[in-house]
Amino acid sequence: MPPLRPDIEATEPNISSPNSSKPSINDTQFTENAGSRRASTARKASVAALLRNPLAGMSEEEVIRDVDAWVVEKGLAEYQEVFRKGALIARVGQREDGFEYVGQLNEEEKGLLRHEITHRWDHPFMLYFLVVLCAGSAIVQGMDQTAVNGAQLYYFDEFNITNEWQQGLLNGAPYLCSALIGCWTNAPLNYYIGRRGTIFVSCFISFATGFWMAAAESWYNLLIARFALGFAVGAKSSTTPVYAAESAPKTIRGALTMMWQMWTAFGIMIGFVVSVAFEDCDFLGEFSQWRWMLASTSIPPFLVMIQVYLCPESPRWYMEKGKYDKAFGALCRLRRHKIQAARDMYYAYKLLEVEQAEREGKNLFKEFFMVRRNRRAAQSSFFVMFMQQFCGVNVIAYYSSSIFEQAGFSRSNALLVSFGTGATNWLFAIPAIYTIDTFGRRNLLLTTFPLMGLCLLWCGMSFFLPENADGTPSQARIGSIAAAIFTFMAVYSPGEGPVPFTYSAEAFPLYIRDVGMSFATATCWGFNFLLSLTWPPLVRAFSPQGAFGWYAAWNFFGWVYCYFLLPETKNLTLEELDTVFNVGNRAHARYYTDKLPWYVQKKILRRDVPAAEPLYQFYDADATAERKGTGNETAGVRAEEVLDGVGEGEKGVRG
Repeated sequence: MPPLRPDIEATEPNISSPNSSKPSINDTQFTENAGSRRASTARKASVAALLRNPLAGMSEEEVIRDVDAWVVEKGLAEYQEVFRKGALIARVGQREDGFEYVGQLNEEEKGLLRHEITHRWDHPFMLYFLVVLCAGSAIVQGMDQTAVNGAQLYYFDEFNITNEWQQGLLNGAPYLCSALIGCWTNAPLNYYIGRRGTIFVSCFISFATGFWMAAAESWYNLLIARFALGFAVGAKSSTTPVYAAESAPKTIRGALTMMWQMWTAFGIMIGFVVSVAFEDCDFLGEFSQWRWMLASTSIPPFLVMIQVYLCPESPRWYMEKGKYDKAFGALCRLRRHKIQAARDMYYAYKLLEVEQAEREGKNLFKEFFMVRRNRRAAQSSFFVMFMQQFCGVNVIAYYSSSIFEQAGFSRSNALLVSFGTGATNWLFAIPAIYTIDTFGRRNLLLTTFPLMGLCLLWCGMSFFLPENADGTPSQARIGSIAAAIFTFMAVYSPGEGPVPFTYSAEAFPLYIRDVGMSFATATCWGFNFLLSLTWPPLVRAFSPQGAFGWYAAWNFFGWVYCYFLLPETKNLTLEELDTVFNVGNRAHARYYTDKLPWYVQKKILRRDVPAAEPLYQFYDADATAERKGTGNETAGVRAEEVLDGVGEGEKGVRG
């Protein structure tokens, strides 16, 4: 094959040259009315394009000169030829078949790269061993959350805990600690001991506190142990998906990162399993079943701690610490061929270089709150994390056994039916691996919020069903409550289950993503604690009907907020996300208000109506120039109105 031809390079999608005099494909202009905003737009578009492909716009000779100097500087001169080929492949990486035009590759090496595309799940054993490690870490997370569901039925009796606030505090203590402290330890732990070290420390805390909780001789000792568990929850939930994303090849990166939620759901199910398994283990005392339930949570983290020692560290972390030889060694264990390892390492280094340049001289916390694009992303992440708790799911996760007992189930049946809710949660989370990137994050929430609200109303109203003549709950009441909760879990799993962590991970720019994810996870666990704390007194004050109605109302609120104010992030590039999150709340809400009649005509009345004007239109500078002087106006929200709600840095937005 000949070298990459100029015409191929010119038509390369999504590649821009920051040094070219010609406007690049990714440099956009808002409209003719944008005026002085264009310089800021071009700068942001250029940075975003570099983040998509930092080698874009460089010739083969420039790339080779750059990589030759780099391997000498980083002590990798013995791999010079491998890195030359890897860098040239990375240069055209935006095209799936770009490597076909790299003349330095022989046919065997091209065949290897073709195999990588056609067999996207064919990777070395070590990569899948790392995947199992991340799945195990997620299982630890889920099991820590729900083992308390059955255990509380016994330790409330043993310690004679009857105060509802005390019960809620004991159940929610880990999430209070996580929101206040645990989530914010993510950055320093990752900085000093790496991804593997952070996972090891968090799993050790889970391992130790499992036995500590099981051995507690008083309620306040149990409270301290559960609070200590929170140090593990925040750091683990923030680090494990990042570790998977940084270690996986791009062809399966999204799927592996998504699996965090699926395996957390599996861990939630296992937490219910141990409640059923140890229901009759009372030979240490009348109410000692809970000790076995909580002690069992120490087994998965122990296995993950062993795995951590056998897995390589994140290559990106090694590069951040200047350990380039170890970074290359780690990637060679995770890729089939050294050329693939060199390609991914050099590409990651160039991305890291752009990201560090963006961070330089900036106060990240100030950037987080003062830059409109970041603030809008934080607002959206806050909403999806808040609603993951206030949709009511963790009422089921933490209190379903108590709810079923109130409904009239025996304790044994209550534990067994609770296991069924966990199994439903896991099984219905599996399709989300596909739907989250096809149906979209926003559409999943718009579909599931009203259904979850109806399920909670159904559950609450079921408590009004009449009792039997002898005062015992009727089979109709028991069956209706169980059916409502099972349906709720089935609806939750593909919607508010996977969306919040996926959405938050992609909403923030790379240079501020660590701060953004700490904020998002702290929001999640903070409201998790609030829900755990308030459910028992809420049931006492409002009755089950009112308590379930309260969370049903939040689901309907969530639909309204999501429709008018939440942007979609599905399949959007970094520069397109800059555009999306720069649109103000007023402009976003106005557009979807104006679009309501279209939805009525199209979706309800089923009429054949023209396609609605999009809120965002992404176009390049050349196309903009061709439209100059045509007099064409954008429909819907006028460009100047959008600008009023956007601020600087806008590009390609229309109403």
